[in-house]
Amino acid sequence: MSLRPVFLLTTALALAAPAVFAQEAADPGATPEAGVAAAPDSPDAELRAEAAEWFEPIPRAAELPSGRPITQPRIELGKTLFFDPRMSLSGVFSCQSCHNVGLGGTDMLETSVGHGWQMGPRNSPTMLNAVFNAAQFWDGRAEDMAEQAKGPVQAGVEMNNTPDNLIETLESMPGYGELFAAAFPSEEQPITFDNFALAIEAFEATLITPNSAFDQWLMGIDGAMNEQEKRGLRAYLDAGCQSCHAGVNFGGQEYYPFGLIEAPDADVRPEGDVGRFEITQTEDDQYVFRAAPLRNVALTPPYFHSGVIWELEDAVRIMSSAQLGTELTDEQAMDITAFLGTLTGEQPQIVHPILPVRGAETPRPQPITLPANAPAE
Repeated sequence: MSLRPVFLLTTALALAAPAVFAQEAADPGATPEAGVAAAPDSPDAELRAEAAEWFEPIPRAAELPSGRPITQPRIELGKTLFFDPRMSLSGVFSCQSCHNVGLGGTDMLETSVGHGWQMGPRNSPTMLNAVFNAAQFWDGRAEDMAEQAKGPVQAGVEMNNTPDNLIETLESMPGYGELFAAAFPSEEQPITFDNFALAIEAFEATLITPNSAFDQWLMGIDGAMNEQEKRGLRAYLDAGCQSCHAGVNFGGQEYYPFGLIEAPDADVRPEGDVGRFEITQTEDDQYVFRAAPLRNVALTPPYFHSGVIWELEDAVRIMSSAQLGTELTDEQAMDITAFLGTLTGEQPQIVHPILPVRGAETPRPQPITLPANAPAE
């Protein structure tokens, strides 16, 4: 697999630069069908036509499935809230803490660290391209990104805040008053918990990663993928990986038992985490999880909801045996891993916002050692 330049967000500046620049960019208005039609004599034509039946490129801009507006004032407000650690009771944790824009939208920990230095129960999923998922969280308990944004703020193991304390914090800073008024101009009282979530949703909808090497290849640029990567795509399709990981995000749409054919080791699939069953209380949902989207997967170890697998090739082998009942050869595993690397797209370029200045009535941060969900002093 050829090396491609990768530039990650520096902690000091919180800037993200595009992770992948291939030699040629695909036409942003093109479609997979057009890519197939444009190169009928290409040696890749047959493979490209088959891939086009399963996959779609990441677009240059996304729309919310709900149809809610994505305005620039909402994006700017959402970005400010996303990076502001004062949204947590301790003033230590922000959305960026667990969903680092410069680390593929994750924190690269097995499970995230939250209030009281507690370790969360699951690996933090990426929020890059999350707008294309059918639901949020590993178990799909949030219908959309706005609903998801409300969860970590209130979770005792994460930000340990309350809606009332959050609103008090926001209302105490004139800078936030101006940002909310601009983002929700028709509302008399724009600073609400719902609007807090809607603004974060609007910002996160911009965190997409188009123009990956695979997308360029799908659009008709034969040289965007090398021969090993093309063999990997062929092996991916032959093994049946696309039955769960397809569409624009290579997953994120449906729910499947983890261990459909054979249960993984207990450290990979902890017995105490029964997945979607906790939400539905339906026996068929035991150990059922949303199929993880595979876009940028090469950037987001460790893998699975348990976060115990650090090498992508190991994750590929586990999925092949647990979900498909197939034992891959060494060459197949390496080729599929190489192909998955082509799903890394241009990373969002984000400048860390200057956060609003606290006011005289802004609640002070509470000790991080305060018991989870204890009332603020």
